[in-house]
Amino acid sequence: MTTNELSGRPPIVGLDTWQAARDELLIREKAHTREGDAIAAARRRLPMAEIDGGVEVVGPDGPVPFRDLFQGRDELLVYQHMWHDGAPHQGQCEGCTVAAWHLRDATYLNARGVSFAVLTPGRWDEVAPFVAFMGYTQPWYSVRDAPAPVGGDMGYFSCFLRDGERVFLTYRTTGRGTEPASGSFALLDMTPYGRREAWQVSPEGWPKGEAPCWYWRADADGTPTWGPTSRPAPQWTRPGATPETTLGRTGTHR
Repeated sequence: MTTNELSGRPPIVGLDTWQAARDELLIREKAHTREGDAIAAARRRLPMAEIDGGVEVVGPDGPVPFRDLFQGRDELLVYQHMWHDGAPHQGQCEGCTVAAWHLRDATYLNARGVSFAVLTPGRWDEVAPFVAFMGYTQPWYSVRDAPAPVGGDMGYFSCFLRDGERVFLTYRTTGRGTEPASGSFALLDMTPYGRREAWQVSPEGWPKGEAPCWYWRADADGTPTWGPTSRPAPQWTRPGATPETTLGRTGTHR
């Protein structure tokens, strides 16, 4: 790449100058880490709200009480996955796919006594084939008729604590609060171009994203698009995923 091609981008310097700038940024990174630790400590001290652990959810074995999702452990983390009723696989929520795809293995959660499950308001007869197509091995449950916070608004991570038969809600977060589960975001943030989303602040001349979340859906050839031929990006890795001509969904998700 020539000097002209780098015009408007960060300056090119020697390693010593680069290291000095890196060390200066590291001070801010360490402060950010310490503040994150302090916030996590405050999160662990939030008050708890007792909920009905007997609320029924529907899984592969039929209806079960919500407390069964703890699988004998004291803690439970759930991701609450949005759903488009009647939509084919390619029409399901691309944002929720990001979180669910990154949490296909909960081994390290289980090792710390935390169970994990995905909840969705989709009807189980629609959810089961989607789970099979995506190759998910974590437990999924339909919470279509369950009251909040087991049912209700989706797009959340929610944390629960069990004390015998009693169940407590300890924490919920949505929006960018769900990003810790999606390691790709943090890794992209380390790279020169970052996520390439429209909102991010980048050097002059750096590639810009078309819009927030532009990379969540792609055509069969990998071209990012929100058009009718697109799928959530991981679906193209699934056996039997074929090009489509429609998202097959109408209205808003549940």
